Amino acid sequence: MSREFRPGEVISYPYLWAWQQQRGETEGRKQRPVCVVIAIRNAADGNTHLALLAITTQPPQTGRASLEIPDIERKRAGLSDLKQCWIMVDEYNYDIVERSWYIEPGQDIVGRFSKPFMVKIARLFAEARGRTGRVNRLD
Repeated sequence: MSREFRPGEVISYPYLWAWQQQRGETEGRKQRPVCVVIAIRNAADGNTHLALLAITTQPPQTGRASLEIPDIERKRAGLSDLKQCWIMVDEYNYDIVERSWYIEPGQDIVGRFSKPFMVKIARLFAEARGRTGRVNRLD
């Protein structure tokens, strides 16, 4: 059985950016930290559905919805080695833990954001929902 994922946890994952998928790429180019923003267990089949947000050290392009991660939150999330980083909220990777090609059973978390910071992330993610790009990682 795989571990239970919770919102706010940061894990390592080969995130596939929407622009990469649009160019025909099917695999993330590297492992990167991602934040679990949604984790829902389906009562019918017991599968855990995840929405994962990318964390990047590259300043966001104009027009992108993102949130700079404060120093204290970088430390909580296990990202203190990064001088500056952002969490992107206008696109996400969708995966199912039990069917994932990318999540290992019993995979460790890197760290976890505080509840107040997660509330900010979730609010921005919800606000961006109409223009949010979903990258399905099940294929």
